[in-house]
Amino acid sequence: MPDYLIEMNGISKSFPGVKALDGVNLKLRPGAVHALMGENGAGKSTLMKCLFGIYSMDEGEILLNGQHTRILNPFDALKKGIAMVHQELQPIPERSIAENMFCGRYPYKNFGIKVVDHARMYQETAAALERIGLNFDPRRKLGELSVSQMQLIEIGKAISVGAKVIIMDEPTSSLTQAEVETLFSIINILRNEGCAIVYISHKMDEILRISDEVTIMRDGKYIGTWPAAELTTDKIITHMVGRQMTNLYPERDNKPGEVVLTVADYTSIHPKSFRNAGFTLRKGEILGICGLVGAQRTELMEGIFGLRASVSGTVNYQGKKIKIRRPKDAIDNGIALLTEERRATGIFGVLSISDNVAIASLSKYLKYLIMLDGKKINALVHDNIKKLNIKTPSEKTQIQSLSGGNQQKVIISRWLANDPDILIMDEPTRGIDVGAKYEIYTIIADLAKRGKSIIMISSEMQEIIGMADRVMVMCDGIITGFVENDDMTQEKIMELATRFEN
Repeated sequence: MPDYLIEMNGISKSFPGVKALDGVNLKLRPGAVHALMGENGAGKSTLMKCLFGIYSMDEGEILLNGQHTRILNPFDALKKGIAMVHQELQPIPERSIAENMFCGRYPYKNFGIKVVDHARMYQETAAALERIGLNFDPRRKLGELSVSQMQLIEIGKAISVGAKVIIMDEPTSSLTQAEVETLFSIINILRNEGCAIVYISHKMDEILRISDEVTIMRDGKYIGTWPAAELTTDKIITHMVGRQMTNLYPERDNKPGEVVLTVADYTSIHPKSFRNAGFTLRKGEILGICGLVGAQRTELMEGIFGLRASVSGTVNYQGKKIKIRRPKDAIDNGIALLTEERRATGIFGVLSISDNVAIASLSKYLKYLIMLDGKKINALVHDNIKKLNIKTPSEKTQIQSLSGGNQQKVIISRWLANDPDILIMDEPTRGIDVGAKYEIYTIIADLAKRGKSIIMISSEMQEIIGMADRVMVMCDGIITGFVENDDMTQEKIMELATRFEN
């Protein structure tokens, strides 16, 4: 029996204008959780896509159970016992849970012609769901589930194929703490059964808790592999970024001024969403919004931005009552929204960086009233690439090929081109490494210093405490309180976040 279930040796992969992988090594032991870490753009996902057959490597070798193997495509990877749970979900919302779990590998029965064996598909789906602690009807539409529930369904899908190697790319990015505990229980079961788990995450506490070994990459290169027990958060960060980071959050010298936004008695058209919401936002202030899953933080902000309908309430902007029936009304009044789901509702994946930056402010770059002024747009994009340190081969690169942190910077550039006074940022650092997070934090702090007002939704309490001037806490659609100064503690925020009211 070989020591390693999978060995990847000297893996290299290039794309036009960039070498994504340069001689990377990775060795996976059976019955072990192997964390793969690095900044966004370090090459982690590219390496895993080579292992799963999405990309073909330019150089290197893969050994499976000590034998050389070629992985032709994802279906070939599944047949060889390798499964991948992707960070960015690609659900088919109008199909059932079972159809999503068996997409591409439906069981058949033969009546002279091949017919999908629905009974077997539902039975095996139910068994897989039961194993991960879910009791959903396999016939239920996937689109009726929350993002976190879809994430667990994807993990169940990987388990259902009987894989011996399971790649989990940011598996907890959309999970509640209770669901994280469920996931860790599943991982421990798989570990005891001899599976090799590749665990990609930027959450240090998770890495140190669940992993047996840690491999760190930087700029497409292999830095090293260490037993998890020998590492600390500081050591991991130093290896990842190639330098010591003494502060996780930048120094801020913004000075909140007069009130620029007042929301009063704001109530959703949906009875189980936000109700009687009221708050103020000051010029140059970073207002953090905290709450557990289901608190309706995102829904409230989408309502203010015109993406969701309300039945009552008022919004006053700079002392004047405004009506926001659609996003254009918000944009015209100097309000911008950085959405929670970057790939689903943020980027235009097949368009270039240039198109993604300019798309919200095209009216500012018209020539002769009918043509786009390419020179002005290119100047805008070049300026933002430089100011926000966006790592890209060129402004014509498709945005979907960038790392998550660089995609987020492009979306920020899009809204900065409109020069908004209020910027709502929903989970601005989700799925982003510690180095890129610091860059995003610096951008936020600089905007606040310049007098811009920031509303920042985050599920990471330390992030909110580290960045906000004041924190608004929600629970079950109700604003349960505000904390600032010495009251801004995890304990006080959690007390308010669990204060259920009718």
